[in-house]
Amino acid sequence: MKQKISEKTTKEILNGNLLTAILSLSIPVMLNSFIQTMYNLTDTYWLGKLGTDELAAINLVTPVQNIVINFGSGLTVAGSVLIARYIGAQKKEEAKSMANQIFVCTMIFSTTCALTVFLLSGFIVRWLGAEDAVFNGAKTYLQLVILDMPFLYTINMFQSVYQAQGDTVKPMLLNLLGIGINMIMDPLLMVVFSFGAAGAALATVFAKMIPAVVAFIALNKHTSNVYLDLKKLRFEKEKLKDIVTVGFPSAIGGSVTQFAFLLMSKSVLVYGKEAMAAYGVGNKINGLISLPSNGIGSAVSIIVSQNMGAKQPKRAQKAYYLSMIGITAFLFVGGFILSRDAVSTSIVKIFSDDASVIPMAAGYLSILAFWCFANGVYNSTSGFFRGCGHTEVTMVVDIARLWIFRFATLYICQNILQLGVESIWYSVVISNGIAPLVLGIVYLTGYWKKSRIKT
Repeated sequence: MKQKISEKTTKEILNGNLLTAILSLSIPVMLNSFIQTMYNLTDTYWLGKLGTDELAAINLVTPVQNIVINFGSGLTVAGSVLIARYIGAQKKEEAKSMANQIFVCTMIFSTTCALTVFLLSGFIVRWLGAEDAVFNGAKTYLQLVILDMPFLYTINMFQSVYQAQGDTVKPMLLNLLGIGINMIMDPLLMVVFSFGAAGAALATVFAKMIPAVVAFIALNKHTSNVYLDLKKLRFEKEKLKDIVTVGFPSAIGGSVTQFAFLLMSKSVLVYGKEAMAAYGVGNKINGLISLPSNGIGSAVSIIVSQNMGAKQPKRAQKAYYLSMIGITAFLFVGGFILSRDAVSTSIVKIFSDDASVIPMAAGYLSILAFWCFANGVYNSTSGFFRGCGHTEVTMVVDIARLWIFRFATLYICQNILQLGVESIWYSVVISNGIAPLVLGIVYLTGYWKKSRIKT
């Protein structure tokens, strides 16, 4: 039955109604992303109840965690694209071999990084400028939450393998299990046992551990078209080269941009812990606003990858156009509603009751929401380039978005326009608006037609 479902989805992607394929893939991905976002939102909600120090602590070091997550995610992005390409080319044995090699690479990476960050956590938090209660909370949180890396990457591998086959429902259900555990463990460890930030980290680790075990068992079942068979693992030079070619740019792009987020956090902390808390709350709510465009981007990547593997570039383009137009229109309307002051303030009050934090967070959220339609163009176009195997394009533009466009805007707003903490808010939305324009220009050059993957 599982094999039939996978083959049916592949036929829809390659030959069926594209709108149906886009929606059937993107909606579960959106729900899955929402579930994953709920990990952080649940922490934010309960930490907000404990106090501003705890909220500032977790927001300060979240980018550190994200640097590691995003670097390793480059490998799983490669997995999804490469496996989907082999499936589109009807080479199932090659797809299984690729899955084996990516899994081993991610396990080696995640274990090494978890140990390194654990040992350096005190130095990292002190370098960020944290002191006293914020320092202690941030260090403890980082040391504990980083231990979930091997579990997280097992879950990510499960997601890559199943999404490459066009199955976005099972990854959603797996993450639903995780958020259920997290929602129970957060109040239990943070409030009942008074563990504070440490409780938030432990809850996240437990919530990843159990789904990871389920994911590993499922990945080793031979009832699917693509599964792990580590006993037959044999590293292949060409496949490892493809993993590096497709995965390394995504890894570098993701980690370098997250490091920029880390420096942004340091810049925000200059305005006080209330500004840090507001920045974190606004970003996490914006994560929810961005879910539809993230889901569309993932769907585009899968559809484009399979169609490029099947030598159908025009169909890949058509899927991209449909996705970009639809999601941009949706976000334009939705963002306008969420940007209204009464709406943004009401949402922020769910996560903080600090009178100093609420107006700053609401103002930041209003600006983000109004311009969120740019994310629709950016994510759908990024998904198209990833599906074509050109992750180096998204790497360069993503790095430029943070390191050039954002910090240049921040400098102008802070030092020339003297906008204070609002300099942070405007630097985010302006850089997010320039990046899709650059991607669009690169798309028009036709560079995406040059193949980088052998299938």
